[in-house]
Amino acid sequence: MTAAASPTTSAPPMVSLQHVDKHFGDLHVLRDINLDIPAGQVVVLLGPSGSGKSTLCRTINRLEPIDSGEIYLDGTLLPDEGRDLAALRAEVGMVFQSFNLFAHKTILENVTLAPIKVRKKSKADAEAKAMELLRRVGVAEQRDKYPAQLSGGQQQRVAIARSLAMEPRVMLFDEPTSALDPEMVNEVLDVMVSLAEDGMTMVVVTHEMGFARKAARRVIFMADGAIVEDTDPDSFFSSPASDRARDFLSKILDH
Repeated sequence: MTAAASPTTSAPPMVSLQHVDKHFGDLHVLRDINLDIPAGQVVVLLGPSGSGKSTLCRTINRLEPIDSGEIYLDGTLLPDEGRDLAALRAEVGMVFQSFNLFAHKTILENVTLAPIKVRKKSKADAEAKAMELLRRVGVAEQRDKYPAQLSGGQQQRVAIARSLAMEPRVMLFDEPTSALDPEMVNEVLDVMVSLAEDGMTMVVVTHEMGFARKAARRVIFMADGAIVEDTDPDSFFSSPASDRARDFLSKILDH
């Protein structure tokens, strides 16, 4: 048993942050963050507003530069800039709270653009993969429409398909449901749960406690730019170890 397990334990984490610090002016938004995320793990970042969770998520593909520390993707150091950064960034899918679709392109064009331009796929191959993904997220029939013709939930599902089209090794979600009407939230969360069940490495900033309970393998609770708790969902929700987490949960779960 141990011999079979050893290749897994020796593999580098899919994402590794080591002594990461970040300031916005005088505000210290990330404080000595150390975090290893193995391949296939679904990590949910929780915490009050201003705790640093979205900033942490956005440092993983260098959308937010860091002041100090190192970030690795599958054992490779993320460079600060340049072509090597662009290549590594292509391995990290990102879904934002605002869908960021190209308004002047159809749904199909939105999903095929990066695979054709960045991955150099043929149009036929890119479209075949795009349709497979659009079917998966339940919006294949919208292929020829423009983003403004879709609901918010549909647009966010297209945004997820667009990220998946690049065949990323990691998916980052920065509050993907916060801009949606309540009735559209579950249709997006269902897609995310499906990805989690398929073994996608995911880092998710969310206020959706149901998703955290159902899909997360690990909960990271942050406050004041630091990691306060790092545990499994059952432990976090049933017996949080810190006063900060207990206070946070009492406010969240009462609503």
